[in-house]
Amino acid sequence: MREMGRLVEPALLLLLWHSVWGFDVPLEVRQPPTIIRQSVKDHIVDPKDTMVIECEAKGNPHPIFSWRRNGKYLNVARDSQTSMRRRSGTLDIYAWNNPEQYEAEYQCIASNEYGSAYSNKIRLRLYRAPVWPRDILEPLTVSAGLPLVLSCDPPPGPPKPVTYWMSSCSYARPFNWPIQTATPTMQPVRPDRRISMGVNGDLYFSNILFNDSAVDYCCNARFPYKNVIQQKMPVVVKVITIRTVAEAAPTWLSPTGSSSSILVLQGEELLLECIAAGVPTPYITWTKNGDDLAVTPRTRVKNFNKMIQIPKASFDDVGEYGCTATNKLGYIEHTITVRVKAAPFWLEKPTDLVLAPEENGRLVCRTDGAPRPTVSWFINGEPIETATPLANRQVSGDTLNLRSVTAENTAVYQCNASNQFGYLMANAFVNVLHATPRILGAKSDLIKVIEGRRTLLDCRYFGSPVPELRWSKYGQGTIEGNRFRTLGNGTLEIKSTQVEDQGTYVCIASNVAGRDESQVRIEVKEPTLIVKRPQNMKVMRGTDVRFECEVKSDLTTPVTTTWMKDKRQVTLGWRLSLDESNLIITNLIRGDEGNYTCVIKSELEQKSASARLMVMDRPDPPTNLELSDPYERTVRLSWTPGDSNHNPITEYLVQFDDDDWLPGKWRNLSTYPGNLNSVILHLTPFTYYEFRLVAINEVGMSRPSRPSTRFQSSGAPPDIVPKNVKGVGTWRNNMEISWESLSYRDWNGPHLKYLVWWRRRDSREEWKNATTKWVRYYIYDADTFTPYEIKVQAVNDFGLGPESPVVTGYSGEDRPLTAPLNLRLSDIESTQVTLHWDSVTRGDMQGELKEYKAYFWRDSSQLRWQRVNRGMKSRSFLVNDPEPSGVLTGLIPYSNYKLYIVVANNRYEGPPSNNIHFSTPEGVPSTPTSFRIQQRHLDSIYVDWDLPAEPNGIITGYLLKYQTVNASRGEEERVEEFTPNITSFSLRRYDRYTRYRFSVAAQTRLGIGDWHTEESLHYTTEIYAQDQVDITTQGWFIGIMCAVALIVLILLIVCFIKRSRGGKYPVREKKDISLEPVDDKDQEGSFDYRIARISTLPYPRREEERGLQRGQPSIEAIMKRSDSDDSLVEYGDGGEIQFDEDGSFIGQYTGTRRDVRELDFGASLELHSPMNTIYSLA
Repeated sequence: MREMGRLVEPALLLLLWHSVWGFDVPLEVRQPPTIIRQSVKDHIVDPKDTMVIECEAKGNPHPIFSWRRNGKYLNVARDSQTSMRRRSGTLDIYAWNNPEQYEAEYQCIASNEYGSAYSNKIRLRLYRAPVWPRDILEPLTVSAGLPLVLSCDPPPGPPKPVTYWMSSCSYARPFNWPIQTATPTMQPVRPDRRISMGVNGDLYFSNILFNDSAVDYCCNARFPYKNVIQQKMPVVVKVITIRTVAEAAPTWLSPTGSSSSILVLQGEELLLECIAAGVPTPYITWTKNGDDLAVTPRTRVKNFNKMIQIPKASFDDVGEYGCTATNKLGYIEHTITVRVKAAPFWLEKPTDLVLAPEENGRLVCRTDGAPRPTVSWFINGEPIETATPLANRQVSGDTLNLRSVTAENTAVYQCNASNQFGYLMANAFVNVLHATPRILGAKSDLIKVIEGRRTLLDCRYFGSPVPELRWSKYGQGTIEGNRFRTLGNGTLEIKSTQVEDQGTYVCIASNVAGRDESQVRIEVKEPTLIVKRPQNMKVMRGTDVRFECEVKSDLTTPVTTTWMKDKRQVTLGWRLSLDESNLIITNLIRGDEGNYTCVIKSELEQKSASARLMVMDRPDPPTNLELSDPYERTVRLSWTPGDSNHNPITEYLVQFDDDDWLPGKWRNLSTYPGNLNSVILHLTPFTYYEFRLVAINEVGMSRPSRPSTRFQSSGAPPDIVPKNVKGVGTWRNNMEISWESLSYRDWNGPHLKYLVWWRRRDSREEWKNATTKWVRYYIYDADTFTPYEIKVQAVNDFGLGPESPVVTGYSGEDRPLTAPLNLRLSDIESTQVTLHWDSVTRGDMQGELKEYKAYFWRDSSQLRWQRVNRGMKSRSFLVNDPEPSGVLTGLIPYSNYKLYIVVANNRYEGPPSNNIHFSTPEGVPSTPTSFRIQQRHLDSIYVDWDLPAEPNGIITGYLLKYQTVNASRGEEERVEEFTPNITSFSLRRYDRYTRYRFSVAAQTRLGIGDWHTEESLHYTTEIYAQDQVDITTQGWFIGIMCAVALIVLILLIVCFIKRSRGGKYPVREKKDISLEPVDDKDQEGSFDYRIARISTLPYPRREEERGLQRGQPSIEAIMKRSDSDDSLVEYGDGGEIQFDEDGSFIGQYTGTRRDVRELDFGASLELHSPMNTIYSLA
């Protein structure tokens, strides 16, 4: 029975423990302190700033704070450089003097009448500005092929810095690279199979090359706390070159020996490295526990297979790792034993307990680690072993059991778990009290929920003992089961809420001390659905897109639609607009690319749907153009490809600029596949180059990249042979050797010249040469027309180019010495004759035979009355036969000709031969001239003609053919013959609409000449024909002619009247108006005249008569003046016309007066006088 009681009692106690629930205690309830914020265990501060150690706690009554430093009580009030914030335990330390004294271990204590809570032990460390020694490092000298290790040794921190190596750190680096920059620029050292940066920060060279001495090296350390970067003094490496680098088997640089071990804590980063030296550079391979190492997302192989990285080590990583370095001379192995330990970590952390008197409870402090931690319990900071013992308190390993608690059990309990790698500490209070149930939060609330969703109705409560909680709908019954479930914290869970779940729910909390309740009303709404979601799109730039987002929602719940691009709200404008809830983007640009999200928001929920927009465009230009590996005619161009903009790059176009005088004139060099980023360019020697790249895809060409640095290729002898080499004499005793110059791009080096070679052909003399910078060279004192062998080659400062092929040139030619002899004729025809002559010998040619040229002219016609053109003509004969001959064509029949012939070389014609007279026989005549078709009457046609321009003989008659051309008539052609003296013909026509085609030809004894053909006029209607024939009988024509005659008569009368009235205004006798040309040189009939003193007042009749007698010319004189009665035209240019007081013109005639009879009034002279027109009509 006693044993059964022992079994029942733990079971009942376990049941009571399970009924105890830990929850947040309202701050209004009395309770022990709780630490809510504290600084980290390893706390690094800058002594230049205020050093702050945080400690915040809550409790009722509010806690009082105190501190321990290095385990001893710290009197904050007595330290002038330390203060504690009000109602807080946070320390502010102003270390004006000796900040090192504050570098210690601190612990905060928060206490009230119910207990004391302790913070972690906070280790305060001072940040010190890292200082690297500024000593100048001596250059390191090493032979090529040997390994080298450059140590870093950065300042220790805290915290530990991150190290990396840079090259070209100072201005003292040697400038032996052909592409030089104005100032050296630091570049990160790029690791490869030969160069490595170790875990300890050192720089390893598996073997040294000569190029490693081109730059200096410096180690840089970045300290994370202040993000400060410190640089070590640069070190220069001098490499001793040897003729051949000896090969070497692998040896270890790091780690050394055949085995090593490493200890890592669980969760920390594990780095294993193996770096070997050797020539050639060794390859590294890895194994784990004898098997090949499996590469996983947790296990990464880096640094060209020389490092294993495991970001968070675990106990699965324990084992033996083997690394092997291999080259063609052998291999070596190294084994690294990895051990993993763990600082303490939580499995179950103790939580606060609120218990009613006589209730049971427990605190659990379960941890683990390697080695396993030791757990210690404290009460209000005092070890539980030394605290006042209580019968209802019992420690069982990592669990503290409390039975039938009383107020004495109220305290703050600390649990501490520690091993050699660290410790954990946690505070948990036990609060023993009686408390009436209370509902925390609002007592009445309205909740709108979505149909089909999970709904949680909160009912936070507090009480001691723990209240009993139940839920009811409208205050009736208890809700439990099916879709309803009450959670441990009092929350009612409704799974898949339905419309019928709407209503008022009541939460009731009760214990022995009382009860409390609250109400929640639920409204169920239809869910918001996106029925049509936007789709991913990949479109071309410049097009339009439409993202659709159709929504269905509860009618009583308003929704708003917002579009986001890359998590930022879209700003609507002229290109981006909304059509209901759909987004429309027009004229796409690159900036429109991104993730577009349609956000549908209501007061209850928010739905979203996203789509990716990719804008296809031409590629971005390549960047970072670099030139390397320069040789005589090549250089390597490397670049970083630009963004392809969702359309693969198909090729790259390399362009170059090599024009120093007109920079910016880019030309295409070559194209390369789009998957390359480094190519070898073939160049012209001794040329300055700049390169740029254009990327090409299916959309188009990118903008050109930024140009590369300017680069000059090294020089070389010329490659090109001078073209078009020839030798031609410009005078009888010289020869000009000429050729085409090489373009500047073909020079291949500075100071281009030409080496000219020549010698007499068919002789044994040596080649002669001369150097010139021009494109021609003259040889003097040469015999006339002598052949020479010629060749030319280009030469520059780097050497001779290839020789041109040998060509034959000739010295200058002279005038031929003799004329062709024995000129004779044969086969004399009316229009041509055959010439024969003896050829001129080569010695008499004085040059190269070009042609024989015959000069001839028509001396007269055999028709005595015909005049001829005696102009000389020539005809060339390109013959080189022993018995030369040629046919002279283009002669006119029945004519007398004279002829001679000369021989010609390329420069001169020789003396003429003897003249030959000959006559051409009679031929057929040319066509008759002036052929006319006249229709003098409606019923007949009259035709006539004149003699042929070239009768080519004696005309014996004419032939005339005619035939109707109307389609209705099918008459045969008729022929009329006429004697030489008849040159006309009249034909009676059938009707006025008939048309005829006439052909006429002359003939001689030899035959009929060429025909001349014409057709008679064509009349389309009878009315038109009548108008043409009977116009003189028309009434309207007669009326017009009478009107014209009447007008002429009226004009004549007017002229005579004007002439009579003009006598009343005589010009003064001494001031006769004369015509004088302005310029005697003007022969185009253009004259100017001036008007002077023409009175406007009437004179007495006697003066008028005198004026008429003295000044007015006779009719005959007027006619002699080309029918002009205007006396003003006798004068030249005049001045301005002015009036004096009596109304006469003021001014004098200018120019010299001449007799009118001396003036030349040609037919083309037009005198602009107002009287001319009238006199001409008279």
